[in-house]
Amino acid sequence: MLSGEKVKLRAVERADLDLLTAFDNDVELELVATDVPPRPVSRTRRQRRFEEQLKESRDVVPFMIDADGKAIGECSLGNFDQVARTCELGIAIGDRDYWGRGYGRDAVRVLVAYGFRSFNLHKIWLEVGAGNERAVRAYRACGFVEEGRLREQWYVAGQYVDVVLMGLLRTDWQASGEPAGTG
Repeated sequence: MLSGEKVKLRAVERADLDLLTAFDNDVELELVATDVPPRPVSRTRRQRRFEEQLKESRDVVPFMIDADGKAIGECSLGNFDQVARTCELGIAIGDRDYWGRGYGRDAVRVLVAYGFRSFNLHKIWLEVGAGNERAVRAYRACGFVEEGRLREQWYVAGQYVDVVLMGLLRTDWQASGEPAGTG
């Protein structure tokens, strides 16, 4: 288990599947978190994804985000490039009571520290819809910088939106004082 100031990151368990299925079926959350049009997700489908992640542990490292004794979201590192030593960060705070209160930012800091320390990464990157200003601010607060923009790349809720590509280099993370613990 990894700990931050507000959150703990832990392994995803079978007992989390009902909650994760509910997050998957939250249309508002899906509209801000991804470019894929929202569609119903069955528990069976979520369970299959869980089983696949258990088998392919090298491709993605998933975590549940716990705060105040309950699961509030999920995050992961994935798309590892072993040669360039990079990976993609993903996060979703599914419990709306925890939106805009620093829990996602704390989870990102803990996940970044884990990635750099445990996988000897050179860079962690992510994609975020330009309209998700709360997420962009949170990523910037964690040291990520905008590296590029794909204009009108995603079609979300009836309109095209830019995708902001953001990255955090290990050297920049180290220069910031290596925030967030891993224990």
